[in-house]
Amino acid sequence: MSSSSTNADIYRSTGSPYFSTIVALYVATLITANTVAVSVLDLGPFSADAGTLTFPIAYIVGDVLTEVYGFKTARRVIWLGFACNLFAVGVYQLAMQFPTHNDATFDEGFRMVFSSTPRILLASMAAYLIGSFANSMVMSRMKVMTEGKYLWMRTIGSTIAGEGLDTVIFVLIAFSGVFPREIVWQMIYTNWIIKIGLEVLATPVTYRVISLFKRKEGLDVYDTDTALRPIG
Repeated sequence: MSSSSTNADIYRSTGSPYFSTIVALYVATLITANTVAVSVLDLGPFSADAGTLTFPIAYIVGDVLTEVYGFKTARRVIWLGFACNLFAVGVYQLAMQFPTHNDATFDEGFRMVFSSTPRILLASMAAYLIGSFANSMVMSRMKVMTEGKYLWMRTIGSTIAGEGLDTVIFVLIAFSGVFPREIVWQMIYTNWIIKIGLEVLATPVTYRVISLFKRKEGLDVYDTDTALRPIG
């Protein structure tokens, strides 16, 4: 197990177009997922919030960040995503405080989509932080333990942990008491299964992206001596 990456290499690479692109995709998927999560999808015998459509992409991107740039860089991006989500929520709430020229039907629809209750916001933010850090920590620790081998095991294992915590926390906080108990538990295991399934299906793509980023950035960070804490 070895790494030619230094702190200077990491900080230099975070100004690269590759890093900027992956961070932009990460933030976009987070905001999109949290915006549509208020809609509960009817998937035949199953139920899932609409954020399931895009949120797994954020975890795949999180795997790339941790694998290539290391936990410290991934941690900064996780907090950046959190700040961007707060900003988006603030703009949504501010936009609803002003009078409009829209008809009543449009305004009602706008408010239904963007006026997330404090409960939904709490569920979303708590689930995101805990799930994202769990995903990154597991990915980082497994990389050291496996000496950089078995990437598929690390990406899937970290997703099982991170998405599991994310799903349970979000659904229980957001929907307990709102929907019948059986629907709540259906949402939990359906979301979890779908997210893990998407991670498995995306594994070949994840391999290619990680390989490309490592080659272009000249980085392959091992968090051997890194304290895996949400706040460094």
